[in-house]
Amino acid sequence: MGEPTRVPPRQRVVKTFPIMLSNGVPTVDIAHWRLRLFGAVEREVELTYDQLKALPTVRQEADFHCVTGWSRLGDMWEGVWVREVVALAQPIPDARFVMVHCLDGYTTNLDVEVLLREGMLTWAVNGQPLSPEHGYPLRLLVPSRYGWKSAKWVHALEFMTEDKPGYWEERGYHMRGDVWAEERYRDDFVRRRR
Repeated sequence: MGEPTRVPPRQRVVKTFPIMLSNGVPTVDIAHWRLRLFGAVEREVELTYDQLKALPTVRQEADFHCVTGWSRLGDMWEGVWVREVVALAQPIPDARFVMVHCLDGYTTNLDVEVLLREGMLTWAVNGQPLSPEHGYPLRLLVPSRYGWKSAKWVHALEFMTEDKPGYWEERGYHMRGDVWAEERYRDDFVRRRR
């Protein structure tokens, strides 16, 4: 028998959770940490860690797929739905994109529709708080997108009326990153590399 049908094309299942870093692990002072929502919104919002964790907590079993070819299946994530947090800021109707900003300077872009449908801001996985290497204090989880979209050390969501690339998108990764459509790299990037 082959892999379960929930494994996207050209992915292999792993038992470990590899640590992928772009800019190292930032030091976090949780007393001063804030989650900021800004940009194309009716009102800017800043939440402390305690305020964020006071929102309705959810647990979701979800798979995680890295663009480098590995997948983890069935992890149990704990946090809050992004839509609960976003409702506090009320994005304007033309806000169709979000730039996720992270404490290490990393950024990634997402469609608002996808973020609101399935995005989760997480602080624990499999019953354990996130480790610093895996995104403590807050990691975004977007199961239908490759892992670079599930940014670690999230501290701001910037709502935008026009799409623009984040860290890996500027370096040739796909703007959407849908795992089932194998949106790993932009077509123009692939053509240049041949």
